[in-house]
Amino acid sequence: MQNTSHAVMAQRIEPKDSPDDFPTPPWATRGLIEHVLENKKALSKMSCLEPACGAGHMAKVLKEYFGQVQCADAHLYGYGRRRDFLTYPYETNAVDWVITNPPFRLAEEFVLRALRVARHGVAILARTVFLESVGRYGAIFRDNPPTKFAQFAERVPMVRGRLDIKATTATGYAWLVWEKHSIGNPRLMWVPPCRKQLERRGDYASSAS
Repeated sequence: MQNTSHAVMAQRIEPKDSPDDFPTPPWATRGLIEHVLENKKALSKMSCLEPACGAGHMAKVLKEYFGQVQCADAHLYGYGRRRDFLTYPYETNAVDWVITNPPFRLAEEFVLRALRVARHGVAILARTVFLESVGRYGAIFRDNPPTKFAQFAERVPMVRGRLDIKATTATGYAWLVWEKHSIGNPRLMWVPPCRKQLERRGDYASSAS
């Protein structure tokens, strides 16, 4: 009999060649801008790169705030250019921000690459357990800890290949933010319950894509 307990269902293991396509609900991206990043008005004069854009669910929200948004993905989804973020020759400090929900198995590499590509900051949406691991501590957190760790107070349900307004999840998610010009120790914070306030009509209109 299949074990479908929450503890087991929360584990998501993807094959090495999987696109790991779990689209971000638009309200979760708005939560980053509205509750985590500071001085959101300044973003209208900044550029942003979403390098794992999928069908564009996060990139479309970023365009609500940023003056310029570039988007690409290593796989073809009919939105953005086809570019592998880890191998495409982006210049150092090519954009102000890199913001993405990276494939979990490549998240460490995405962070390290993004820290070179971004002038101002990096934000990744990741499972809360991303903070764990001796390997990630040595590769990232020891020398480049995030300036903000923003845990979602409510769950952010994501399912493979589509948005689903009725989806549920046992997995916790957080925004990890690196602000290059910030001084001080990492800040622990929460994204307050905000789904009802930040969901908009039409967010799930193309949920099959």
